[in-house]
Amino acid sequence: MQLGFVSAILPDYSLEQVLSFASEAGFASVELMAWPPGKAERRYAGVTHLDASDLSAGAIKATHDLLKKYGVEISGVGYYPNALSPVKEEADTAQAHILKVIDLAAALGVGRMNTFIGRDWTKSVDDNWPRFLEVWRPIIDHADAKKVKVGIENCPMSFGKDEWPGGKNLAHSPAIWRRMFADIPSPNFGLNYDPSHLVLQQMDYIAPLAEFKDRIHHAHAKDLRIDRAKLNQVGVFAHPNSWHSPKLPGQGDVNWGAFLGALADAGYKGHLAIEVEDRAYEGTIEDRKDSLIISRRYLEQFIIGKRGGVGAGS
Repeated sequence: MQLGFVSAILPDYSLEQVLSFASEAGFASVELMAWPPGKAERRYAGVTHLDASDLSAGAIKATHDLLKKYGVEISGVGYYPNALSPVKEEADTAQAHILKVIDLAAALGVGRMNTFIGRDWTKSVDDNWPRFLEVWRPIIDHADAKKVKVGIENCPMSFGKDEWPGGKNLAHSPAIWRRMFADIPSPNFGLNYDPSHLVLQQMDYIAPLAEFKDRIHHAHAKDLRIDRAKLNQVGVFAHPNSWHSPKLPGQGDVNWGAFLGALADAGYKGHLAIEVEDRAYEGTIEDRKDSLIISRRYLEQFIIGKRGGVGAGS
């Protein structure tokens, strides 16, 4: 496995600064964010380290020159909106930009982009399904044409009042993944697997790896701690923000040795990107960089990955 990180934790850094830090800190790769330029309301959203609106030969060459200079790969191009939002303008913008990010991943030779399915959180899974198929069949057709793998992160996006009750990402459980891949069977349609989101849902995060081993296109390393005392007071139907905290790998409830062992058993040899959303490490840019280094040191006891590389990999 190749160990990297998600660039959203360094929103104020330029692409060159991100890659320079990655190289200096001993990372092999970075999942680079490619949101449309501008401000986003959600934490860690709206970060643009790659501009999907510029696929010129000059822009692509400039990116490859930086990758070669710092010996770092792109693990995937990331953009995580709600493409099934009930707000038409939001959904239309998300769908159009997902296509652009697929084009960017193809132009760079990365071959991977990561995102959410999205969801109308006021409706059931069944009521969302016809729109899911209407929106995502042509998106995956486009990915097939571009030879790009689409990794859907399994975050339920259901943490607070504005996402209640259904959450803003349909693809949060094995039962739904099974149905998704049956209805859209393209091998380019897969998962960006994050075990912490299954911990949040009180689910087994190891067992699905065997069944979905051919669908794991990318993986995130984020931990999560359940506050059992608070959960015992309010129950699982309370907003999860009241009883859980995202943590650095090794500081939460994920058994990383067991998880990474099972991921290796499943034949995964791709990228593992550390995703930091731990408020204890948000205070300064130095805190954020330290959080990535701490996470890297912890995870390296379980994996021996390729260090560095030129270009985007495959």
